[in-house]
Amino acid sequence: MVMLPEAKLYIDGKLRSAAGGKTYDNIGPWTGEVVGKAADASADDVNEAIAAARRAFDETDWSTNTGLRVELLKKYRALLQANRDKLVQIARLEAGSAIGAAARAQIDGALNGFDGLLDCFPKVTWQKDLGKKNEYGFDTQRLVVNEAMGVVGAITPWNVPLYVNIGKVVAALLAGCTVVLKPAPDTPLMGAIMGELAAEAGFPPGVFNVITSADPAMAGEMLTRDPRVDLISFTGSTAVGKLIMKNGADSLKRVFLELGGKSAYIVLDDCPNFPMVVASSMVVFHAGQGCAYPTRLLVPKSRYAEVTKILEMAYAGFADKWGNFDEPTCIMGPVISKKQLERVKSYIEIGQQEGARLLAGGKVRTDKGTGFFIEPTCFVDVRNDMRIAQEEIFGPVLVVIPYENDDDAVRIANDSIYGLGGAVFGDTQRALGIARRIRAGALSVNGGMSITGDLPFGGYKQSGMGREWGVEGIEEFLETKAIGIRAS
Repeated sequence: MVMLPEAKLYIDGKLRSAAGGKTYDNIGPWTGEVVGKAADASADDVNEAIAAARRAFDETDWSTNTGLRVELLKKYRALLQANRDKLVQIARLEAGSAIGAAARAQIDGALNGFDGLLDCFPKVTWQKDLGKKNEYGFDTQRLVVNEAMGVVGAITPWNVPLYVNIGKVVAALLAGCTVVLKPAPDTPLMGAIMGELAAEAGFPPGVFNVITSADPAMAGEMLTRDPRVDLISFTGSTAVGKLIMKNGADSLKRVFLELGGKSAYIVLDDCPNFPMVVASSMVVFHAGQGCAYPTRLLVPKSRYAEVTKILEMAYAGFADKWGNFDEPTCIMGPVISKKQLERVKSYIEIGQQEGARLLAGGKVRTDKGTGFFIEPTCFVDVRNDMRIAQEEIFGPVLVVIPYENDDDAVRIANDSIYGLGGAVFGDTQRALGIARRIRAGALSVNGGMSITGDLPFGGYKQSGMGREWGVEGIEEFLETKAIGIRAS
């Protein structure tokens, strides 16, 4: 495996090592071995980054100089494109993406999302004139103005790091905010390279800062508690999202939370290409490490035996098509870490203890290499009240649940603390009617793309609050001000 360059901090316009030169090992999921080093930020480094972002917002024209922001972000987009091959390699080595997933979802999806935000930016409403109104015997001219929120702490996950980094950082910068990005400890370089390219693009000092740290809590705790930070934009687990809300309560910090999911993949009995659609439900892309991934397959009870046979064949046919680093069509590699491997294993054991039947997979595969490989796994005979049907596993595990009729399918889909995504396949109007009834933020009908850079994305219930991407994702970083001007 190729060694990756060291991930540096980017604070106040300068690339540098952590205070004291402290680093930590960047572990590659394919081998379980060191693939690089990352700067291990201290509390002083984090404090300096917050202070720099605060100065840049309070003491420069960044928040009001729209032309400069757009010009620099377009230059930044071009630099990311010029470094596409390097970004693909980082995604493969650091995040464990198979090449078929790395280029498509990890990098091209992120760059397309950047384009979507740039396209949406002219649609943001900065001021509305509500005209004159007579109140208390005199006329007042009324304006509603949207302004940048302030300093943003962006805390991002390891599964699709560039995509989420861009979704938060670019939207916040377009809105006129300044940003401190804290990438996940498992994928530090995908955050650090954003700092490197920002330096090359010539961003003003303090406008954008990147902190990497081995401790997943230290920098995050500081960002969420510091009153100088106005908003936290976080993608990750629901448990951590709740902690962020508690930490920010003292300063009434604004929060955007994109959290866990247990999305339903509903196949109706009138679905064209029924066998292909059922087979496509396998949770294999990027080893199932996606928050909106539909991991509950809901199928008609009347066709349950047929579904079981289709899935047996599909998983058998996929058995030798995953875990190959050099195969261009490979879409599934290892999970991110030993910790995640143990988590997925524990849920497979829980499913068996709960009485679900293991139809396929379930084993750790040391023959694939020294990294963190676990087989694509499928459970049938699953009840929706089982833990494997209710809790987010974040690995290549599909559970199959039968339903009686459309109402029952909707009931099962909504019987979850989560509400992030979902998919429905069948007659278009019937499927659309079901999609409208599901309490989730992003629904696909017959394979339509519901998650793109120009569409708002976020969850219902304990899948989060607020929206990322699209016009709404930029406006998430704005405050609203009402101005009344006495006219007579």
